[in-house]
Amino acid sequence: MSLTLIRPDDWHLHLRDGAALAAVLPDTARRFGRAIVMPNLKPPVRTVEEAAAYRERILAALPAGMSFEPLMTLYLTDVTPPEEIAKVKASGFVKALKLYPAGATTNSDAGVTDINKVLPTLAEMARQGIPLLVHGEVTDPSVDVFDREAVFIERVMKPLLGKLPDLKVVFEHITTKQAANFVWSAGANVAATITAHHLLLNRNALFQGALPQHHYCLPVLKRELHREALMDVAISGNPRFFLGTDSAPHARGIKQTLCGCAGIYTAHAGIELYAEAFESVNALDRLEGFASRFGPLFYGLPANADTITLVKEPVAVPAEIPYLADDVLVPMRAGETVAWRLLD
Repeated sequence: MSLTLIRPDDWHLHLRDGAALAAVLPDTARRFGRAIVMPNLKPPVRTVEEAAAYRERILAALPAGMSFEPLMTLYLTDVTPPEEIAKVKASGFVKALKLYPAGATTNSDAGVTDINKVLPTLAEMARQGIPLLVHGEVTDPSVDVFDREAVFIERVMKPLLGKLPDLKVVFEHITTKQAANFVWSAGANVAATITAHHLLLNRNALFQGALPQHHYCLPVLKRELHREALMDVAISGNPRFFLGTDSAPHARGIKQTLCGCAGIYTAHAGIELYAEAFESVNALDRLEGFASRFGPLFYGLPANADTITLVKEPVAVPAEIPYLADDVLVPMRAGETVAWRLLD
């Protein structure tokens, strides 16, 4: 069995920088025509000028013969000025700003401490039609980690859209039934990305054997009822739900520690894992919309002109992938298989 799709795009991707960037970029470029690149470097990408420089480093790292377009984002901080949004609009290559609640996830220390501090900048984004990409979790330590997304909807998302109803928002890597329902019921200016690992795994995967650290991500995996809700909206044909891998590489020496970083590396099988998920519910005919059409539609871009082909054939996943000079990367399904193979 084979499956041919318009070449998909990845609307949520971590590429890192330097040697790490060079190591992981080919995995994405082989499968995806474009990707929204996250700005949480150290230091973060906060201005159009910094985004332009990062974009050039990405393009310089692209292997000869590969075609790939990085779509850049800026890291929203408490002091991002409204004037920067006009530069974003004029640039053509910066497509969005990213909201990290301060302390919510990896490299989010410079994030927003109070949404009210950035309302003037968000108002200018709404005026200019620039999307806000949201890591939707509260950081209040009194809130259970499994409830932080649902609480964020009530405390932040609903009040924000009440004040700025025209703001374009992508609720990224949603993990709960509450988030799926919120986006479904929202206006045409609100969309969501869904990862392959949140479609394939529930929180039982965090407790297989000796607490596998390579299944730890943020937002954390949730109950089966939430995974099922994500699957339902992913295959629904609703164009406001689309692919975003949130592939997040971490060197094994950092990931496998007593306080390992959040993130799962999936770019090595970035579309193949989605094919597994859609096939599991007999919905392969819905994959092209989710992976290749709906994201471009929301961002006002054309779909890619070329195609990719997957064949139903198990592929062994290596136990580790070369990453840094002194460390390796452990991918999702390390030492196991994925059910589909991407044709070269």
